[in-house]
Amino acid sequence: MAEKNIKEMSFLDHLEELRWVLVRSSVAIVIMASITYFFADFIFEEVIFGPTKTNFITYRFFCDASHYLGFADSICITELNFIIQNTEMEGQVNIFVWTCITAGFILAFPYILFQLWKFISPALYDNEKKHAKLFIFIASILFFIGVLFGYFVIVPMSVNFLASFSISKIVQNQFNIDSYVSMVKTAVIASGLFFELPIIIYFLTKLGLVTPTFLRTYRKYAIVIVLIVAAIITPPDVVSQITVAIPMLIIYEASIFISAIVVKNKLKNEQSS
Repeated sequence: MAEKNIKEMSFLDHLEELRWVLVRSSVAIVIMASITYFFADFIFEEVIFGPTKTNFITYRFFCDASHYLGFADSICITELNFIIQNTEMEGQVNIFVWTCITAGFILAFPYILFQLWKFISPALYDNEKKHAKLFIFIASILFFIGVLFGYFVIVPMSVNFLASFSISKIVQNQFNIDSYVSMVKTAVIASGLFFELPIIIYFLTKLGLVTPTFLRTYRKYAIVIVLIVAAIITPPDVVSQITVAIPMLIIYEASIFISAIVVKNKLKNEQSS
């Protein structure tokens, strides 16, 4: 087994290094958030409020798919009957600032990963450090794919479901802007982080906290959870639910595969040492 090039550090030294990781990451987020300020009109009109329009690309895709599959207009979105309103004096200012910060976090994510890698790299072997660029590239790609999945799939389906759901005809949907934007941000960030599951499983397996056997054992529970989530956030049709569930299940299966590879390599190294 290769020697680790680790310089002994005290607990306070580790905390100091972590503090600088957080500082540098925060600065990167602020810089990227400042850049998004100049594109604020496009971000709000075309991105944030895009899913509130019936001609949004996802709605058009499902409508075309319904025609292709012979479902007529069963899953075509022709009306989104709700309004978005602001009820707080500083509401739109707060939304503007936090939306820019969220966009800054998304854009700065590769740099944040780089800082995290630098923090944990002293505990890795030399052959593992060589894969830094590959790790950052793959983790960033997974995150951005998750963000796009959250925005183009989770958000419009959630908007359509929540806008059409009603307990009584006398109740009108008038959503607070803070509630709407929070839903968009949560769906996008949560989806992006969920797509990091294979990376997380890789490190948990390296630490011996997770095994492929464990993941396979609880696969059935994971499938049930994914299907429940898909059923909650999508309209009551099979096509929409499958569209959400399949990518999430693929990510889980990929995590099992990665965990199995890590365990296999670990056993091989132990036998050769």
